[in-house]
Amino acid sequence: MQTNRRNFLKAGLLTGAGVAAAPILQSCQSSENRNNMKPGDRLEFSFQPYELQLKHVFTLASSSRTTTPVMLTKIRFGDYEGYGEASMPPYLGESHETAAAFYRKLNLAQFNDPMRMEEIIDYVDNIAPGNHAAKCSIDIALHDLVGKMLDEPWYRLWGFSKEKAPSTSFTIGIDTPEVVKEKTREAAGFNILKIKLGRGTDREIIKAVRSVTDVPICVDVNQGWKDKREALDMVHFLNENGCVFVEQPMPKDQPDDVAWLTGNSPLPIVADEAVQDLADMKKIYGVYSGVNIKLEKCGGLRHAHMMMNTARTLDMKVMVGCMTATSCAVTAGAQLSPFVDWADLDGNLLIKNDVFEGLKVEKGKIILPDAPGIGIRKISDTEI
Repeated sequence: MQTNRRNFLKAGLLTGAGVAAAPILQSCQSSENRNNMKPGDRLEFSFQPYELQLKHVFTLASSSRTTTPVMLTKIRFGDYEGYGEASMPPYLGESHETAAAFYRKLNLAQFNDPMRMEEIIDYVDNIAPGNHAAKCSIDIALHDLVGKMLDEPWYRLWGFSKEKAPSTSFTIGIDTPEVVKEKTREAAGFNILKIKLGRGTDREIIKAVRSVTDVPICVDVNQGWKDKREALDMVHFLNENGCVFVEQPMPKDQPDDVAWLTGNSPLPIVADEAVQDLADMKKIYGVYSGVNIKLEKCGGLRHAHMMMNTARTLDMKVMVGCMTATSCAVTAGAQLSPFVDWADLDGNLLIKNDVFEGLKVEKGKIILPDAPGIGIRKISDTEI
């Protein structure tokens, strides 16, 4: 890494300044919207626990599951409603119980102007530490609400072109070679596949994928490799087999080994578990060559946007990812997709009981909806 960028890091990120996101467009409220805001209107918040049912057993380097708990949230203001979601896979350490306890501490009714987004999100952030997924659901709902009031999708409010949305990868979980082949065939039509590795059968899995398709792949090891030299051998094998990048190959608490791997790797090494929010960017700078930003990890769209700007300033590759989630959280993350190098936004495609309709995937490419807010429509009778 160049010296001038290290000096920037010390002067900026290490002092907590970071790189600010573009200002939220609080001044864009039209006179019609202002007239629709009645003096007595207040933010009304509600939430509902929900359990996602997965289409296949989802197996990572360290765990397997068939369900994912989420919290569905709603913020109402006058005639407008915004929807949000907190997906809480086990490794995040959040649950229906922790999210509900956090929500009960909130008093969003004190706010009578949704356009004061910075103030509202700062209030939510400071209620209690952690709870990033729970906070994320409120951030998403607020963005959805404000976008609807402005009658614009967020990708336009941020100045992005929907045509620049990339292809999304489709995830193939760890399984036997025969099941991996079956899952790979089911993913025909996607332009890139994300292969989960890290349980000692990595070469067999890659060979199984390659026996079925020659589309580019990326891999997510979920900290499954422990030895840096063995990891480098595997990266060279992956490079020979059409891999684009390697995500979280080694434990996050082995930064020196990861930095060595990154320095010797023919492929970009992307941080996932090693980074959660903006404060963690200083920990991964010089260790990884890219970062996977997920709304549920960092607290929502506002923080994700700031992290992406920071990563760009540090010349790091940027990826937007997702958890297994409904189309609510996935379409919210997709609003940022025209800004990134890679997207892994298939979480809604892995479940059987979606509550919303939002982004589409056509010929493997993300198609952002022409709809205000985060661009979703409720299609279920589930109460929120």
